[in-house]
Amino acid sequence: MSERTSAFAAVGLFTGAPQHEHFDRLYRLLPSSRMTASTTPHRFPDGSPVDLPASFTFAGATVDTEQFLDATDTAALLVLRDGAVVHEQYRLTGGRDVQWISWSVGKSFVSALVGIAVSQGHIRSIEDPISDYIDVEPGSAYDGVRIEDVLQMSSGARWNEDYSDRTSDVARLGAAMAPGGSLDRFVATAVPESAPGTVCQYNSADTQALGTLLVRATGRSITDYMQEHLFEPLGMEHDGYWLLDATGREMAFGGVNLTARDFAKLGELYRLGGTWNGRQVVPADWVAASIVPDAPHLEWGRPVIAGDALPDGYGYQWWLIPGGLGQYSAIGVYNQWVFVSPSDDVTIVKLSATRTYGTTKGEDTSFSGTHEAFLQAVAAHVGAR
Repeated sequence: MSERTSAFAAVGLFTGAPQHEHFDRLYRLLPSSRMTASTTPHRFPDGSPVDLPASFTFAGATVDTEQFLDATDTAALLVLRDGAVVHEQYRLTGGRDVQWISWSVGKSFVSALVGIAVSQGHIRSIEDPISDYIDVEPGSAYDGVRIEDVLQMSSGARWNEDYSDRTSDVARLGAAMAPGGSLDRFVATAVPESAPGTVCQYNSADTQALGTLLVRATGRSITDYMQEHLFEPLGMEHDGYWLLDATGREMAFGGVNLTARDFAKLGELYRLGGTWNGRQVVPADWVAASIVPDAPHLEWGRPVIAGDALPDGYGYQWWLIPGGLGQYSAIGVYNQWVFVSPSDDVTIVKLSATRTYGTTKGEDTSFSGTHEAFLQAVAAHVGAR
């Protein structure tokens, strides 16, 4: 095992160990590729400062905001209203110029790139089978499955995303990053379980399949394609990094490393319908389709993760927040959030290293539902100003 891979293993994910001294530098510990800061950086203007609400309500109880931020090892909290910064704070190893690991927030970036590739004709239609573009074994999970079903976490591939289970599929996917492994091979040999387009089963391999699709359809690496079509037009202020497997393939399911302000640009891009400084970066119809459930199995309360139904709905690699407010979010393990509340004109980024995350499947260790309540409370508080 290489020194860099053994360093990654030493991080001890989902063991309860503190992670804030790792998540700010994983791109240095692991093989990675670099995207360079935009030649025309976009710097969010400052708005009128807004304090956070002192407390919020979750599951009928009052939660102290400061205690919540401490308990979830918060590294960055950035709040934008109508494109201006109204609250910004950094803790632990976070900082305005710190590139933090996205985990599954990266899935929403991959979705945006797929939408761009469709608009450019690299992908004929999301009705096409993904196996028309990528190599899969006959009869395996992605053989003949529509790209749209993969986008909606509905491929039908067998999957267990239980982070506390060391034999789970998500653990095996992580192992495919190691020397001798291959993310493309993992995708090509995935096992089918249910009929495609019938069950929304959260599955990181689905996003990895989309990453392979991007590379095969465009003839370019994800790093290179994202540099041209998101990094440069959105005016990313700092360099960004993708974690790579041993073959040089990007960890599409969660390996992008950016600053909080640069993460926020994806949320703002979608809040603005895919336009940025007068340019249509992501097609408007793609953005609109990405943030609504278009089939019963995607409706709120239907998506499943690690065998448990969630209150959220699902779109094209975006979580749809319940409550009837049209809110949606990119979400990663350990509580990484890019949360968008269009009716409040608010985008919020929260980067975290919640040390208890994944040690059990409960809310008392993941704080997932608590985060939704917190972010909704902040959006309402800021939007009312």
